[in-house]
Amino acid sequence: MRGCRYRVPTPAAPRALLCGLLAAVAVAEGGRALPQLSDDIPFRVNWPGTEFSLPTTGVLYKEDNYIIMTTVDKEKYKCILPLIASGNEEEEKDYKGPTPGELLEPLFKQSSCSYRIESYWTYEVCHGKHIRQYHEEKETGQKINIQEYYLGNMMIKNPLSEPDQEEKENPKESAKEIPTKNIEGQMTPYYPVEMGNGTPCSLRQNLPRSSTVMYICHPEAKHEILSVAEVTTCEYEVVILTPLLCNHPKYRFRASPVNDIFCQSLPGSPLKPHNLEQLEKQQEMMKMPFRRVKEEEMHSTKEAKFSSIHKPVAVGSHQLLTVGTTHISKLTDEQLIKEFLSGSYCFHGGVGWWKYEFCYGKYVHQYHEDKESGKTSVVVGTWSKEEHIEWSRKNAARTYYLREDGTQTVRMVSHFYGNGDVCDLTDKPRQVTVKLKCKESDSPHAVTIYMLEPHSCQYILGVESPVICKILDTADEYGLLSVPS
Repeated sequence: MRGCRYRVPTPAAPRALLCGLLAAVAVAEGGRALPQLSDDIPFRVNWPGTEFSLPTTGVLYKEDNYIIMTTVDKEKYKCILPLIASGNEEEEKDYKGPTPGELLEPLFKQSSCSYRIESYWTYEVCHGKHIRQYHEEKETGQKINIQEYYLGNMMIKNPLSEPDQEEKENPKESAKEIPTKNIEGQMTPYYPVEMGNGTPCSLRQNLPRSSTVMYICHPEAKHEILSVAEVTTCEYEVVILTPLLCNHPKYRFRASPVNDIFCQSLPGSPLKPHNLEQLEKQQEMMKMPFRRVKEEEMHSTKEAKFSSIHKPVAVGSHQLLTVGTTHISKLTDEQLIKEFLSGSYCFHGGVGWWKYEFCYGKYVHQYHEDKESGKTSVVVGTWSKEEHIEWSRKNAARTYYLREDGTQTVRMVSHFYGNGDVCDLTDKPRQVTVKLKCKESDSPHAVTIYMLEPHSCQYILGVESPVICKILDTADEYGLLSVPS
């Protein structure tokens, strides 16, 4: 077990109980060995009572696959555990197609580069060559000053040949575990390419910077940089979305179903632990002061307007990643811009456990819908113009792009949404910085949305589209947008 971090929308007490359940799985009552459960797989604890029949479809269960849990108050529960299975072993075993390196080879032969613009830095990934981090500044009548660091350079002639050659020559290599990375709550397989010999790092005795480039399957992507993170001092991870890996079954994303754990109370114990019920009530009460009074009224008005005009944008139509692209074709640019800026046209993204709803100038919600238990919603952030203006005085609300002719244009605006639901990890309200970026595309109405969590319960929501390019020049000093005249 690597710790108790589960993708389950539960308060602190249920999460702690789930941690205890999974930690106890290794040895059950009487010393009976049980399979170890991974914290990469989502679980949900249910309290069905004594009159209960195990599900006959979906995840498998066996009556003897259980543990006995005892709370500090001596309440006892028989918890029946699911049998975890992949279901894709046969397809992976029979695969005889190109190796992941061979699938990525066209990208490296094209000598193409991908870019990501952040508030200060721009990141350049030239596939199979180098990774560069740079910032350009130009003062009036002066040369362009470039501050740059190389985060890694390719150190071998053919970056994809060595691991793939091992896989072909040694069949055991192909059976090795594919590495995965947690992206928005989903364990996602990736193909790593190591780069070293970057710019010397003064914080590490001038050792060269190095990076791991993680290539991830996404059928609608165009080799975009999803994220760049400094995992330790001067060592980086760069995530690239590419459609090229999607032909390999081991690198396709597989959404993990939620695995239910059924805990039945034993004689003399309540249906659910008393302390758990009390803590759930306390947590629900803590949320209330941070919710906007008119949120329900505003939400119902928005829903009514949606039903008469259109349906929300469904970003990411494939069950792959919580990043995707959709195409808005039924609205003209003018209609779309007006409704987006009024908050009546909301963007929806995410295809993992959590989905995301962004309504400009209103709120950012994180939610999960389940046929049996309904909708679980978390307020990630709500809009306050005054709070955003205060935030923008300390942070860059506008980011500029330098054209070839030396003029500047707004490339991205950042908006602050605070006062979300209280986070049980920090005991503070959630907050999110929404980054609206201009992104050119073959389709003029394509929209890409993604969510990152660089710190616990502090989020970044990225919204990128050619449509945004049409309104960024209206941004005022605080980054606030308006309908172009």
